[in-house]
Order: sequence, then structure tokens, then C-alpha cells
Amino acid sequence: MLTELRLENYAVIDHVAVEFGRGLNLLTGETGAGKSILIDALALLLGEKASSDVIRAGAERAVISAVFETESAAEKPLAAILETNGLDESDDGSVILRREISTGGKGRVFVNNQPATVAVLRQLAPHLAAVHAQNESILSFDAAARLELLDAFAASQVEPIETAFNAWKQIGTRMDELEQGEQDRLRLVDLWVFQKREIEDARLQSGEDERLEAEKRVLANAEKIYNAAMNAFDLLYEGNGSTASSLRAAQKQVQELARYEPKFEDAVAALESARISVEDVGATVRDYAGGIHALPEHLAQIEDRLALLDRLKRKYGPTLDEVIHFGAEVARKLSEIENKDEILRQLRNELVNAAEKYVQAARALSKKRADSARKLEKAVEAEINDLAMKVTFRIEISTSEQEQSWSASGIDQVVYMIATNPGEPLRRLEHIASGGELSRVMLALKASIEAGKSPGSRPEREKSGAQRTLVFDEIDTGIGGRAAEAVGKKLKALARNNQVLCVTHLPQIATFGDHHFVIEKKESGGRTRTSIRAVTGDERTEEVARMLSGAKLTETSRKHAEQMIKSNA
Repeated sequence: MLTELRLENYAVIDHVAVEFGRGLNLLTGETGAGKSILIDALALLLGEKASSDVIRAGAERAVISAVFETESAAEKPLAAILETNGLDESDDGSVILRREISTGGKGRVFVNNQPATVAVLRQLAPHLAAVHAQNESILSFDAAARLELLDAFAASQVEPIETAFNAWKQIGTRMDELEQGEQDRLRLVDLWVFQKREIEDARLQSGEDERLEAEKRVLANAEKIYNAAMNAFDLLYEGNGSTASSLRAAQKQVQELARYEPKFEDAVAALESARISVEDVGATVRDYAGGIHALPEHLAQIEDRLALLDRLKRKYGPTLDEVIHFGAEVARKLSEIENKDEILRQLRNELVNAAEKYVQAARALSKKRADSARKLEKAVEAEINDLAMKVTFRIEISTSEQEQSWSASGIDQVVYMIATNPGEPLRRLEHIASGGELSRVMLALKASIEAGKSPGSRPEREKSGAQRTLVFDEIDTGIGGRAAEAVGKKLKALARNNQVLCVTHLPQIATFGDHHFVIEKKESGGRTRTSIRAVTGDERTEEVARMLSGAKLTETSRKHAEQMIKSNA
């Protein structure tokens, strides 16, 4: 649930902070006041593409932030996404999003005050909020979007069929590689043989280049290293006034003190430990110096070896491990070519098995979609008929098991059909001409899917009080009167189990809100500023009256507004 939204230097907004509540939150205001600005800003926090055009004139950056309240029992996927992306959960379980947009198009993203990416916002978005703009998702219905909506309602598990499809596709790709033209194959064989021999002749070892580089540094600076080691040994152990001899002398004096003052016994032990450590270090550097031999011919061998390794890395991979992997892959390909017929027989068997698994998974998914489509038809039709319309709604699913129709989403194509008046033929949903009808159908479709999907999670959300945020931006476009009141009731019902944010210009809908916010645009100091404030009581009555009668309020409109608010509370 969205509990707070903050905007700084965004469009005509200087600084705004809004605290939203549970249930139905309605945003109203004069035309052009900037009601949709808040929705657009929230969409950016959910991963929408950003532009520097949204930065307020004269500012260097725009900042949008939001706090979402979550319930651990109902939002396990959120924790998994945070963990996968190396992000910590907040102490209270909330999710804090912040996005900064700077001039030049650059920006930064933070999740729970930790640096993140826009990709992470897109992963989190489906579990936090869904933004539905007027005519959105219907006019843009492509095949994937239509299928995705049905799968959301059915709670379909698409991952198994994606896995089966990818496995089948990979086997087919390997077979294509083996069965390509004989001339190309022979040319590749010659190349692979050369590459394999070149890498094998080098007898590469993982990490060899790093070890040789370290050895090269020592040999190239052998004299300096030897002198440094022997000088250190002299200072620590053997030279006149060495550290070890000084510590021995000091130890004798402190032992004499300890004969008369027992508190110095610990100091004697400390000096003894220090002297032993110094002598150990001295012996170590002496032995190291004894093992250093400045051999020019060995240095030359190492340099030659490193040059060979660098050449192979330039050809086959940036690291030695990748060169070794490349050699193994080439060897595998050659083995396949040499045993082409046998491997092809194996791959054909594997392809048949993979195809059977895919078809089996696709058929199961198709059956689930078909069953769910009948349920969704009834649910959507009932929802639409509650919105002052009399419609027939159908979902047509065409299925083909021909291989050219296979995809990672299955073997189905989905089309939504509707007749908005009795006796009319069914037409594709996206071809509806009336904006008012389109808005109501969209609300009904979204409401049905939100009510029907993930049925196992709804009791948990209701029990814990957790609410998912649904945002409707002027979903009431093109409607009024009885239809507007029906939309208001539908939004109110949807808000029982979800937090709903709705931008509206209709008083019939505004009276159903649990929380009412007014967006206002004013000029001050030669600059235009948009502000937002919560209204209750008489202020709310005044706003609804304004929506009823316009700028000039009358006592009649005030009484009408008061009556509407009371009847729809």
C-alpha cells in the first residue's frame, strides 16, 4: 500500500508530500491543475522511461520518492527480489523507492536508500502498484498483453512451458549447426582444428598468467628485493644495535625492575613476545633473500610465456580461463562433427522427447486458459452490467499444435470480443468506438482480474490488512449520470481489498472516496506552482459543489453536494 509520495522540482511542482490512506483515494481539481502529474510521477517510480523534460524550470534535478507499506506474510516475492539484487529489507518491512532525474537525462535510483537500477524498479512494480490510464492496455492490446491478462486471472504458471520451449529450441539449433552446408562445415572444421591445436599446445593452466606476472616482478627487481630483505634482516636481527638486541637489553633491565616491583612481570612477558616475533620476521626475510636468484635467462622465458598467453587471450578471450573454456568448446564441436551421424540420431531422439514435453505442458496450459476464460467471461460481463451497460463479453482462444505456432508462452492466441448493445454482433474489444464504454469495460476487466487472480493470497491480505495499490487515471472519461455513479460504486467495491487511487473530474465518483485530495495550481512570484491538500468536512463539500456547478458556487450546489456525500459514505 502506498503510504507516502513526495515530489521535488517535478514539472510545475516545487515540493509536494502526500500521505495516502487505505481504501479509495480520490484526486480532483480544475482542468489543467496537474492531477495526472502525480500519476505520471508514480509511474516513473515503477520503472517507466524518464525524460529530463519533467525537471522544473531552473532546477538541476527532479526527485520522486514513495513509501510502500508491505506485509511480510503477503509479500514474499518482494523479499526475494530484494535479495536477488543484493538489497536489504527495511527494518519495518516497508519498501522505500527514490528516483532522481538530472538534466541531460541522467539519473539515479535508490531502493531502501541503497543504489539500484530502473530494472529493479520494474521487477518490484507488479508487487507494489498497477497504473491504469484512460484507454491504456485496451488500445495497446497486442497478442502478448491479451494472453498475459488471462494468465494473470488464471494464476497460470508459464515458467514450465518457457523451460520446455527453450529446451526444444536449443536442441533444434544444435541440429541445424551439425546439418549446415558441407563446404561451410569443412571450412569450420579446419578452423576448429587449428584453434584446438594452438590452445592445446600451449598447455594452459588456470591462474598461470597471474603467477607468472608476480614471478616476473620479482626477477625484474631481484637486486632491489635482495638488498631490501638483507637490510631488513640486518636491522631486525644481526646488525649492531639491531631491534632484537635492543629488545634483549631492554628485557634484562625490566627483569631487574620486576625483582622489586611485580607489576613489571607482564612487561617482561610482552618484551619476550616482541623479541621472538622480531627474530621470526628476521629469519623469514633472510630465508627469502637466500632464495632470490637474478637469472636473466629465466626472466626471458617468463616474458616469452606471458607474451604467448596475452596473444591467446586477445584471440580467444579476455581471461585465461575463458581461453581454456573456448578450447574445450572447440574440442566438443569437433567431437560432434567427427561423430555427426551418431550425435544427430541422439539429438533427434532428444528433440522428439523435448517436443512431447512441450506439447504436454502447452495442452495443460491451454486447458487451464480455456477453463479460466469461461469464468473470466462471466465475471467481466457481470462487472460491466453493474456499470450501466448491457453487454455480451466473450474470450476467443485459438489453439494450434503446429510447430510454427509454438512459442515460450504456449500454443494459444487470445482475442477479447464484446457486443455493447443487445442484438449487435461481437467485435474485438480494442475496436470499441465510445470512450465512455471503453473506460467502463476497462474498469470491469481490471476489477475482475484483480478480484480473481492469486486467490490464495486474498485471505492473507484481508487478514493482515495489506492492500495492493491500483491507480486509475481519469478512468471515467466520456461517462456521466447513472454510469458515473455505477463507476463510483465499482471503485468503492474494488477498494475494499485494494488501495485505489483515482483521478476523476466527476462529482458522482468523488463522493465515494474514503480520502479526498484537491490539486490546485496557483501563480506566486511570477512562477506557477501546483499544490495538493487533503479535504474533509466543509472543504470537501465545497470541492464537490465546485465540481457540480463550476467556479460559481451556489447554496443549491452545496446542499446537493452534502446530500451526495452522505448518501455515498
